[in-house]
Amino acid sequence: MARSHNFSAGPTALPLSVLEQAHGEFFDFAGSGMSVMEISHRSDLFMELAYRAEQDLRALLHVPTHYQVLFVQGGASLQFAQVPMNLMGTKGSADYLHTGLWSGKAIQVARRFGDVRIAASSQESDFDRIPGAAQWQLNPQAAYLHYTENETVHGVQFAAPPEAGVPLVCDACSSLLSKPIDVAGHGLIYAAAQKNMGAAGLSVVIVDEALLDTALACTPEILNYAHIARARSMLNTPPTFAWYLTGLTLQWLRRRGGIEAIHQTNLAKARVLYACIDGSDGFYRNRVQAPFRSINNVPFALADAALEADFLRRANLRGLKGLKGHASVGGLRASLYNAVTLAAVEALSEFMQDFARQHG
Repeated sequence: MARSHNFSAGPTALPLSVLEQAHGEFFDFAGSGMSVMEISHRSDLFMELAYRAEQDLRALLHVPTHYQVLFVQGGASLQFAQVPMNLMGTKGSADYLHTGLWSGKAIQVARRFGDVRIAASSQESDFDRIPGAAQWQLNPQAAYLHYTENETVHGVQFAAPPEAGVPLVCDACSSLLSKPIDVAGHGLIYAAAQKNMGAAGLSVVIVDEALLDTALACTPEILNYAHIARARSMLNTPPTFAWYLTGLTLQWLRRRGGIEAIHQTNLAKARVLYACIDGSDGFYRNRVQAPFRSINNVPFALADAALEADFLRRANLRGLKGLKGHASVGGLRASLYNAVTLAAVEALSEFMQDFARQHG
């Protein structure tokens, strides 16, 4: 069976060994004679699966004991509303850093629930960098400061978490588990699973218990973090198969040596691709300022945009998939999530060099 190299921004590649294990257990999970999709989410078998997934995530990220780990339905777009619903209740105001398309969407949604201040923005430079901290205008009375650690569309990433005198909220959808993160330095971290840790339909929320029970009165019980925590993420039927796949991926990460080890691999992948772009004499271009370049998502463009369709066609024939850029910005993009191998990135780089020679 020939496997393609999947550079999609999400859903994206899963580790082959995880897919093989899921395939082997598909009809008979843990000797039950049923698929994991068929067993009750309240059965001992599933509760054991859920407990192990949480413990593996805690171990990988060094999550302090006073933080709750929630496995919830939906993706980042739901969290854009769920965060202000749950955290803005005591202050009625929050600060946001605007560094790309997804932080912009989070801002738009949060404004429905309270006063949202844009503490800093790089929109005037078309999101080619993270605004310098000296430019930020922070409100010391804000309920929280929200930032998007990695912008999947614009390919901009924070080198270090922001410093704030209020709880720090991180949208880590495209970077969680790909690099170290100081959980204790945050009030809340959220991430959808379909980038670095599993399948679409499931998100992880890691939240300091001190921030629970502050939800707005309008918050439905099913979206209330405190209620979800007390029900161990099972207020209703969870996305069981996505949870199962996430658990397998967390085990795979631990076998690979954990976050520190996978981060080194991710850095190596990014170096290969950026070197290819920067060494192409302008044939390919990445417009993000070097200190802020993402190791997770690499957008790039051809100097001659008319060649883009041929690039994608030829890449597809070489088994290099998911390289079309986001519709809002166009161009090309390669996402280098955890399950994308160094060999895959080297194959992409080789193709890009061949394509440039043919058209240069």
